[in-house]
Amino acid sequence: MNDFVFETVKKTIKKLKVNINDNEIKSLIEVPKDYSRGDFAFPCFALAKIMKMPPHEIAVSLRESMGSFPSVFKDISVEGAYLNFFLDRKKVIYDLIKRTEKEKDNFGNNEMGKETVTMIEFSQPNTHKAFHVGHIRGTSIGESLSRISEYNGEKVIRANYSGDTGMHIAKWIWCYRKYHSREEPRDDEKWIASIYVEAIKKIPKLKTAQKEVDEINRKIESKEDPEINAIWEKTRNLSIKSWEKIYKELDTDFNVHFFESEVEKRGKEIAMELVKKKIAKIDDGATIIKFEDKNLGTWVLLRKDGTVLYSAKDLALAEIKFKKYNIEKSIYIIGAEQSLHVTQLFKTLELMKFKNADKCRFIPVSEVRLPTGKMSSRTGDNVLYSEFMEEMVKFAKEGVKKRDKKIAKKELEERALVISIAAIKYSMLKQDSNRNIIFRKEESFNFDGNTGPYLLYSYARASSIINKSKFMGDLSPDFEPEDKETQLALKMKEFPDIVKKSYESLDPSEIANYSYELSKIFNEFYHSSEVLGSDKENFRLHLVNAFRQVLKNSLYLLGIKVLEKM
Repeated sequence: MNDFVFETVKKTIKKLKVNINDNEIKSLIEVPKDYSRGDFAFPCFALAKIMKMPPHEIAVSLRESMGSFPSVFKDISVEGAYLNFFLDRKKVIYDLIKRTEKEKDNFGNNEMGKETVTMIEFSQPNTHKAFHVGHIRGTSIGESLSRISEYNGEKVIRANYSGDTGMHIAKWIWCYRKYHSREEPRDDEKWIASIYVEAIKKIPKLKTAQKEVDEINRKIESKEDPEINAIWEKTRNLSIKSWEKIYKELDTDFNVHFFESEVEKRGKEIAMELVKKKIAKIDDGATIIKFEDKNLGTWVLLRKDGTVLYSAKDLALAEIKFKKYNIEKSIYIIGAEQSLHVTQLFKTLELMKFKNADKCRFIPVSEVRLPTGKMSSRTGDNVLYSEFMEEMVKFAKEGVKKRDKKIAKKELEERALVISIAAIKYSMLKQDSNRNIIFRKEESFNFDGNTGPYLLYSYARASSIINKSKFMGDLSPDFEPEDKETQLALKMKEFPDIVKKSYESLDPSEIANYSYELSKIFNEFYHSSEVLGSDKENFRLHLVNAFRQVLKNSLYLLGIKVLEKM
């Protein structure tokens, strides 16, 4: 519908020979919060300097030059400096309901990104370390952006890149061999994480420990020591196996898993090539890039002993992504603390004249903190995923049992898990990814607030109405919408535009906040408008069913499953 406004304004501005580009026109179009002021508005303040006229006179001039307008509008009027566009709401509501009923799960999608192949890299847990609460945020953002991109026509390759070599592995193996060699390795997240934390605490206290760790690190890379290689391979695989349950619960499935061990060799080769091209140099035995831009500092590719750092590995990974998978875009969803590293990576690709350097995009993900403070996998001051989810599910179960005392045990487990995932994901997706968040359990489960459970409850409430209805006949165009009905329908009508906006900005919070606003309007309608047994029952049933579909589609894009009953 926004397109009709754009085309109407563009045609009129062109007629008046005003020099303003299409993107500027699109950016100026607004949706008034008060629907009595129109369904769309075009403010004329930005044209004042160009046309050298007061904004109100510009609005009057545009309206006069416009003449007749598309039949989708009932009226276009001037109010101050605004052109207000009023839709034929009865027709719009009828068409909206029919469209949702026809398109169902596809309502709101488009083909903006058709034939574009995009790789989205996200989650990135390291083997031999904890999968903790902070990983959930990156995983949730990555899965949501993957779905949003697919909904806009793109072919998405979900990629996970994990550190399975490097100093943290060497420290883990050092500690295991020294203090736990009689223990059989197991795919236990807590056990794996505890050994790494123990290593971090003990190494600084022993004089020869760091030298021993350095030697283990060298042997892991060279694969010259059968015993160390066997420990590495076995514990690496157990670490990876421990992630399976987590990704299943988070409803995420990757198309490709990259590991640092797979790109080490090529990373070392690229480092040497960069030395030959005089992009990098050997400095005190280490291979580095000293950027001319002082803000970027120095980037170390290889240590003095020749072992490869993740900087060089990332260069190899970028090469593999574009060459092997023929992608057109590469999106990196990585912790905000790595911002300098990613900037150095992109700058190096540019210096290498890597032809796809401009096709790489970075989405920084800031920290998730608990009320107790910052988390760290080094010190053990973090909350493991398994422990965190156990606590969330227990809390959700208590809430479910208050509403449904006779619920079966299996149904209780399943429902509590869905509610918990919704609470966690929504709390992390409704905000800018580059802002730190403090996760508070009680707030995230509030059924009356801006939370995932509130959205699920709104969907379940709509489902209850539909399930209780005895009959829903065909929708008749003969109805007169009231204010609450109109507000709900017009909010649903915004969904396709919100999907586009979220896709263009790579920002799931657009859809998250829209979901909340839509649910609020539905609940206001629910409390003020009787559905079953009213003289407008059939129309309102269709309206409720449309809301149910739009919210379901919106939650799908956030990676949140719906429940028919809370």
